[in-house]
Amino acid sequence: MAATGPSLFVASPLVTSTAGNSVRNRCLSSFRAMAVSADQKSSPATVATRSTEKGRWLEEKNRKGRKEEEELTSNIYSNPQEITDENGNTLREYFQECKDLMIQSKAGPPRLFTPLECGSHAPDSPLLLFLPGIDGMGLGLFKHHHKLGKIFEIWCLHIPVTDKTSFTDLVKLVERTVRSEYKRSPDRPIYIVGESLGACIALDIAARNPDVDLVLILANPATSFSRSQLQSLIPVLQVMPDQLSLYFSYMLNLASGDPLRMAIENVAKGLMPHQIVGELTQDLVAMSSYLCVLADMLPRETLLWKLQMLKSASSSANSHLHAVKNQALLLCSGKDQLFPSEEEAQRLYRMLPKCEKRVLEESGHFLFLEDGFDLVTAIKGASFYRQGKYLDYVSDYIPPTPYEFKKIYESNRWVLAVTSPVMLSTLEDGKVVRGLAGIPSEGPVLYVGYHMLLGFELAPLVLQFLMERNILLRGIAHPMMFTRAKEGRMLDLGSFDTYRLMGAVPVSGSNFYKLLSSKSHALLYPGGVREALHRKGEEYKLFWPEQSEFVRMASRFGAKIVPFGVVGEDDVGELVFDYNDQMQIPSLRTFIKELTEEVVHLRIDASGEVSNQDVYLPGVVPKLPGRFYYYFGKPIETKERKEELRNRERAHEVYLHVKTEVEKCIAYLKEKREEDPYRNLMTRLVYQATHGFEAQVPTFEL
Repeated sequence: MAATGPSLFVASPLVTSTAGNSVRNRCLSSFRAMAVSADQKSSPATVATRSTEKGRWLEEKNRKGRKEEEELTSNIYSNPQEITDENGNTLREYFQECKDLMIQSKAGPPRLFTPLECGSHAPDSPLLLFLPGIDGMGLGLFKHHHKLGKIFEIWCLHIPVTDKTSFTDLVKLVERTVRSEYKRSPDRPIYIVGESLGACIALDIAARNPDVDLVLILANPATSFSRSQLQSLIPVLQVMPDQLSLYFSYMLNLASGDPLRMAIENVAKGLMPHQIVGELTQDLVAMSSYLCVLADMLPRETLLWKLQMLKSASSSANSHLHAVKNQALLLCSGKDQLFPSEEEAQRLYRMLPKCEKRVLEESGHFLFLEDGFDLVTAIKGASFYRQGKYLDYVSDYIPPTPYEFKKIYESNRWVLAVTSPVMLSTLEDGKVVRGLAGIPSEGPVLYVGYHMLLGFELAPLVLQFLMERNILLRGIAHPMMFTRAKEGRMLDLGSFDTYRLMGAVPVSGSNFYKLLSSKSHALLYPGGVREALHRKGEEYKLFWPEQSEFVRMASRFGAKIVPFGVVGEDDVGELVFDYNDQMQIPSLRTFIKELTEEVVHLRIDASGEVSNQDVYLPGVVPKLPGRFYYYFGKPIETKERKEELRNRERAHEVYLHVKTEVEKCIAYLKEKREEDPYRNLMTRLVYQATHGFEAQVPTFEL
C-alpha cells in the first residue's frame, strides 16, 4: 500500500545492516508506508497480492500443522521442567535497535513499520497498532514481536527524534490509518496498544471514532501527567543549557529492570551462579550504555517538546474520556516512578464503562521491556483476544504455549506436591488402572463429576490431563469469573486469568453447544456453586438438578460421557465456619446478600437445594495434608443412541445413571483410600526422601 498524501506516514528507504551483524536492523529494514486514504479502494493488483499472500499462508499453515501434530504426539507438556523459556530479546538488543533506528531515521514525519521478527499470522488476524511512549521509537514491544506476530498483524508507530508533529496531528495521522483499515475490514477489530503518550492518542482516537471496533490496551497512561514528577522538569529544562544532562541520571533511575531484581529473577529461573553473573554483567553494561542512547533519544530540546506535548495530550484525553465506550484493558505498574499509574488506573477504571485493569505490583514504568511480563499472556488471560465483532470463547480461544503452561504448573506445584494426586481410569473392558489410559483420546468428551469445596480439585485435574494425555479440559465455569460489577465486592477478574488462559468458558447453552460441536473435552459440574460452597457435613454429597441438563445435547454430537468422583477435601481442611453460621451474623448476612446480588443468577427456575446459589466464603482450617483421589468411570457412549435420547424420558434415565456412577466413584475412593499406606503427607515425604522427590508415590492396590 502506498501513502496518498503529505500528511500520511511516509516510508523512505533505509540503509540495510552490515553483513555479520545478526541483531541490527531486524526492525529497521521493514519500514513501509501503510496508511491509505479513507476513500481509496483496493486495486485488483492489491486484491491479487492479498490472495497470493493468503495462499502462501495456507501452505505454510499446513506445513506447520503437520509439525504441530508431530509435537502433540510426543506431548510437549509431559515434563514442564524440561520446557525451555521463551527466547525474548534482551535489553542490550533493544538499546542497539534504538541506536540503529535513530541513525537511519533522524528526520522525516512519523511513519508506521512492521517488525521483521513478527511471526506468520493468519490473513484475517486482527490488526494491532502500537503507539509508543515519550521515546517515540516504536520499539516498545521489542520483546513481544515474535509472539504477538503469530496472532496479530502488527504495525508500530515511529516518531523520529527531531520530529515536532503536534499531539493533535499525531491523533489525526493515526486516525486516518484506523479509518482506512476499518473501511477495508469492517468486521475485524483493531487493537491499539498505547504506552503513556500512546495511550492518550488511543483514547482520543476512540472518542473520535465511536463507530470503529477498537480494543484499547493502555499501559501506564499519561492521563495522570498533571500529578506526575515529570511536570516539574519542564521549568528546569527551559533554563538548562544543552551541555548539561543531570536529568539523565534521574531518567535512568526510572527505567525498568534494576540489576538486583534481574538477579533475583535469574535465581528463580534456576540458573547456575556463573550464568547469573554472566547475564547480570551484560545487563549492567546495557544499563550503563543506556545513558548515551537516552541522551540521543531525548536531547534537551526534544525532551522539553515531548513533555509539553504530554501535558496537552493528557488534557485532551481527559476531556474526551466521557466519549470512550470501547473495550479497554488497563495495565498499570505498582512501582511506576514516572506516573501515579496505579491510582490513575483506578480512576480510569471507574470512568470507562467497558474497562478492566491489571496491576503489576513489582513493575516499573517501562512495563513492556520487563522480563516478567508477557503481553500475549495478559491479553489471553483477560479474554481480550477476538477475531470478530464479538468474543467467541470457543473459536477465539488460543491454548497456552508450553512456557505459559510451565509457569502455571510452577505456580501450582506446591498443590501437586502436598496432595500427591492419585488418578484412576476405566478401560473399555471395565478394568480400573492407575493413570488416565482409560480416557478417550478423540472428542467430543464430556466429563461430569463432583465439585470439591472451593474447587480444590481443579488444578491437579487440569494439569495432569495436559501432562499425561495432552488433553486440554475446557471447564464450563460460573459467569462470576468473566464479569464483575465496577464497584462490587467480588474478587478482581484478574484473579481468574489463569482459569481463562487454561480454557474456561462461561456456562451457557450456546457455549456448551460450541464446545461439543468442536469436539472439545468439556468439564461440567452439575452441582455448580451450591456444591462448591457446601455446608458442614455435606462433603461428597451431590446437589444436581432434578431434570437432565446435558444428556440430550451430548447425544446430539455423539459425545462420550465420563462420570468421575474425587475425594480428599476433608484430608486437607476442615470446614468450621459455613453458610449457616455466617447467616446468623447480621453484618455477614448483608455481605453475602450483596455478593449474591452482584453475580449472574443461574437456575432461577430450578427447584430444590441446587437453586440456592448464594455466594459466600467458607471458613476452613487447614490440616496436615492428606491426598487427593480421582476415579474416572467407564465412558458412556451416546453416538449410537442419538434418536433414542431425543426422548426426554430416555435422556433422564441416562442422566440418573450418570449421577449414580459419580456417587459410586466417590464411594469407591472413600473406601479404598483407607488402604493407602501413603495417604498421610509424612509417609509420602519419607518415601520421596528415599526414592527421589520426582518419584511417583504408590497407593492402594487395585
